[in-house]
Amino acid sequence: MPFGFYIIMAAQFFSALADNALLIAAIFILRDMHAPAGFEPLLKTAFTVSYVALAAFVGAFADSMPKWRVMFIANAIKVSGCTLMFFDVHPLIAYAVVGLGAAAYSPAKYGILTEYLPHRLLVVANGWIEGLTVGAIILGTVLGGALVKPDIANALLAFDFPVIDTGIDTIPKMTISIVGALYVLAALFNRWIPDTGVDHKPLKKNPRYLIHDFNHSMRLLWRDKLGQISLAVTTLFWGAGATLQFIVIKWAEAALHLDLSRASLLQGVVAVGIAAGAVLAARLVTLRKSVQVIPLGIVMGIIVIGMNFVHSIWVAVPLLIFIGALAGFFVVPMNALLQHRGHILMGAGHSIAVQNFNENLSILVMTVLYSLLITQVSIYTLITLFGLFVAASMYIIMRQHQANEREYSQVQLLDNAIKH
Repeated sequence: MPFGFYIIMAAQFFSALADNALLIAAIFILRDMHAPAGFEPLLKTAFTVSYVALAAFVGAFADSMPKWRVMFIANAIKVSGCTLMFFDVHPLIAYAVVGLGAAAYSPAKYGILTEYLPHRLLVVANGWIEGLTVGAIILGTVLGGALVKPDIANALLAFDFPVIDTGIDTIPKMTISIVGALYVLAALFNRWIPDTGVDHKPLKKNPRYLIHDFNHSMRLLWRDKLGQISLAVTTLFWGAGATLQFIVIKWAEAALHLDLSRASLLQGVVAVGIAAGAVLAARLVTLRKSVQVIPLGIVMGIIVIGMNFVHSIWVAVPLLIFIGALAGFFVVPMNALLQHRGHILMGAGHSIAVQNFNENLSILVMTVLYSLLITQVSIYTLITLFGLFVAASMYIIMRQHQANEREYSQVQLLDNAIKH
């Protein structure tokens, strides 16, 4: 891999690390405010609103200038969201501002891979990026859980800078300050990302044109036989993954009797499995064979239901690692395939914007449903419904791919018959 790829990875790592640490900090603030339990999954909803609302614009924005500059601007917006939370703006509002930065960041983060690397390296690059992102999720949740732990938090608060009065005198403010510093560090790495030399399209100022252009890109990707399958898989994965974050915390509290600080560590355990699965996929699965991993999604949904029968941390950890490994192994090839098809059909930034719209619409729908259901049914019923939904959805996607292959074979036979 060229050296610039490692700079991209460093920038992504610190930005994702901060995103996940901030989520735990925001949950802590909501609980400190005695907010309703349904507010916690709404944090993810607030974070992803911008991905959906601005999907028609962020892709064009990402393609209008060098990707490093887009990522730098996006991290600056994330710092602004941290600042709002520091000054006691409601976590849902502040986290929505951070989501605005993340929505702008994502098309550039993935788009630069297709600009900077040849397509033969895309699965490997995605494996490294996803593995590193998952590593950031692990460390971010661990860091967030550690920073809100009373003994660690009080030890950090006891430290004072000479002469300077920072005004950091509470656990939330201390945590948010550290997270903000991580975003600043990510922005510094953004400055060192190389320019890929790809021509950039001037940003159109007419919103109607941008919306029309986005809708055209959306239709292209959903009508493409491989694009629609990979897009359906990644859309389901990210919606399910976001919901699973909150399911794991609630399940850990109910079944394993863990507090927020320790329950957040189990999110990291799932992420360990995803990282392992991502690395294995990068080594074993080529772009040409990427669709062969779809059945693993069905297996993952069924195994998730097994969480209902686990009440020991010693069983929970390997089970969550295995669930994560299955998820990582099937989503990385699908992500690479989707990027490759999107880059061919419409350009990197536009295709990633379409991907973000669908994936984050899925996150919005599934987290809102979770916030409604968690007040009505037990966590064990919710886990069963979740596992069945994932398995059934992946089965439908698999059957659609098989139908596409049959249709393609028939067209090929007809073409050969006409030629002869």
